[in-house]
Amino acid sequence: MTSVKEPVNGQEGELTPEESADPSGKARAKEGMAGLAKGLAIIEAFGASTARMTVSDAAHLADLSRPAARRCLLTLVDLGYLAHDGKFFTPLPRMLRLGSAYLSTSSLTQIAQPLLTSARDELHESVSLAVLDEGYSVFIARAEAVRIVSTGVKLGGRLPAYCSATGRVLLSGLSEEEIRHHLDATPMKHLTTRTLATTNTVLRAIALAAQNGYAISNEELEIGMSAMAVPVRNRSGAIEAAVSVSVFSGRVSVETLEEKFLPVLKAVAARLQRAL
Repeated sequence: MTSVKEPVNGQEGELTPEESADPSGKARAKEGMAGLAKGLAIIEAFGASTARMTVSDAAHLADLSRPAARRCLLTLVDLGYLAHDGKFFTPLPRMLRLGSAYLSTSSLTQIAQPLLTSARDELHESVSLAVLDEGYSVFIARAEAVRIVSTGVKLGGRLPAYCSATGRVLLSGLSEEEIRHHLDATPMKHLTTRTLATTNTVLRAIALAAQNGYAISNEELEIGMSAMAVPVRNRSGAIEAAVSVSVFSGRVSVETLEEKFLPVLKAVAARLQRAL
């Protein structure tokens, strides 16, 4: 296995000024490992829209120099997390271990799974649980409806918070300053002609979610797809997660979501809240 060493300055393990900040520009403790931070930034850059990367792609997405990105990618290949065909780097199954460490120890996902499955069986649509992570909704539990064409994202998938039902619900419990911080973390753009992609329109949509106790994203992520989400609060009343259902908008109208699906999602959220 190839060993990749990060340069140090002075005492062994001491970070240079450039290394004392992670790729996002945040200060990091002196004891932090710059190489690890860079590698994790590249791992996090993989997603549905970036299933494979070149060195240039990784450098751009993780905000690294090309040599640093290349060292990190080759190290991940050596460790069995990535495959390399000479140009592109792609994730291998071992990458699943990183996410499963959280999913297998989170009591929230363990409690939620049977409830999501029950709701899926009642609604005949896919039902999910998501949490907020730096401007994105991350799906940590899911009960998938069996269909020829699946709806929504898979377990571990991420959606921009500004235009997703789960994201707006998760943001609705925060202060305006905190909301703006999350919105700034993800550049807003029109994914469809229906996408709300300006700060003022998104803030109004989040305020409406807070007022109504639920949010609907109607063909904002993809034409023909809609979703509804409700909050799950912890014992202190803060929003900890969001339960959502994703549907084909041609089969399930917004009116049906509000009249028939909303009570089921609220019941799931209430049972989760009692268990937290």
